[in-house]
Amino acid sequence: MSLLLPDIGGYRPEDIEFVAAFDIDRRKVGEPLSQAIFACPNNTLAFEDGSDWSGVTVSAGRILDGVSDPVRGAAEYGFLPIETGEGTRESIVETLRASGAEVAINFMPVGSQQATEFYAECAIEAGVAFVNAIPVFIASDPKWAARFAEAGLPVLGDDFKGQVGATIVHRALVDLFKLRNAEVDCSYQLNVGGNTDFLNMVDEERLASKRLSKTESVQSAAKSRFAARNLQIGPSDFVPWLKDRKVAFIRMEGRLFGGAPINVEVRMDVEDSPNAAVMAVAAIRLARLARDRGLKGAQPDISAFLFKHPPEQMRDDEGHRRILEFIGRCAT
Repeated sequence: MSLLLPDIGGYRPEDIEFVAAFDIDRRKVGEPLSQAIFACPNNTLAFEDGSDWSGVTVSAGRILDGVSDPVRGAAEYGFLPIETGEGTRESIVETLRASGAEVAINFMPVGSQQATEFYAECAIEAGVAFVNAIPVFIASDPKWAARFAEAGLPVLGDDFKGQVGATIVHRALVDLFKLRNAEVDCSYQLNVGGNTDFLNMVDEERLASKRLSKTESVQSAAKSRFAARNLQIGPSDFVPWLKDRKVAFIRMEGRLFGGAPINVEVRMDVEDSPNAAVMAVAAIRLARLARDRGLKGAQPDISAFLFKHPPEQMRDDEGHRRILEFIGRCAT
């Protein structure tokens, strides 16, 4: 299995224990996690049977802005929200405390600003570290970073890069041009997919932070910033039969020595969820290690390699080096 960072300060993937889970879909709430995780609208590749998670019952979460119009009631591809019995701040905090949770991870749909802030509040009150997997800015927002610091808790984020996803490939190509002192005049990255994430993002109003997160990740790798009109990045459409596959189309137009033109095109086809899940497996263990060491607030050194919009943007090789240094410091 192609695992990122198998050993993080003595913590291995098998040391992660699920102790609580929250959802708002009536096909999942009240069910054992071992069953709920395979219920619709999940449509990704299954490579574990989930039997180890049967002892955790999925609790009702809070909807807020976590369900967009495109996914509401779209039974096979979207959500069937619970009609009564939403979780409250008090009930969610109590569940986290009673479970003994030490790290919470947020995988809300893109554009869930209110819901993400709600769960960040719950994490602070429950005293658990927070990993923000989506492009709502928490770790990279100085106000939220300060709140976690005041609570004595680490926060990692924001918005996972895939293990080998469209943004990391795009960054690598832009960085290659910079390394070889070639010019990139304009570029795009257009993505389509068939999971609930892509259906949710049909609502253009939910995409502002997603486009910013992906765009800034690529901009930070460029020799000089693209003019806004010369860089277009973001989800393009929902294609149901692709299921959890994400297909990315990347194009770069530039110039070599003497102004000679160069055009590069890449078509990338990848299973979307495992590409992010492997980053989650690393981030959860890093957050626990940061907590063990008494670190507080945003963690730039262990966020830049994993996330598109970290508190501090870095080259990927530099971000990787800093994570290894962090792990090494913990071992001494």
